Amino acid sequence: MKVKLAIIYGIVIWVLITIFSSVFNPIFTDNLPRVNIIIPLAIIIVTGFFGILYIRSIETNEVVEGILVGIVFIIIDFILDMFVFILPNNMPPFVQDYPLHLFSMIVITLLITTLLGYLAQMSIDLK
Repeated sequence: MKVKLAIIYGIVIWVLITIFSSVFNPIFTDNLPRVNIIIPLAIIIVTGFFGILYIRSIETNEVVEGILVGIVFIIIDFILDMFVFILPNNMPPFVQDYPLHLFSMIVITLLITTLLGYLAQMSIDLK
């Protein structure tokens, strides 16, 4: 496992998701006040992109690498959330229910990285 690359990607993913959520959340909450769709969308898009960048450089055990990099992304997200939002009691409005945010982030991240690892091990011949 490329731990340094996974940590760098994890930090970049967290920063981009936070920026996208901050910028686009007012647009969605004005039009759909009870639906918080921007964070899952940002997680899917950003984690998918950086997951592909990470997995494509792996040659063996792609599924295991996908699970491991997903766990690293989750740990990075949790640590950065703790130091930036929770400990200083500076919760942004787009993360009202933190346990739900944490659970959905864990599920989505693990699904994306594991499926990317599964797809990377497949040999696809498009003729």
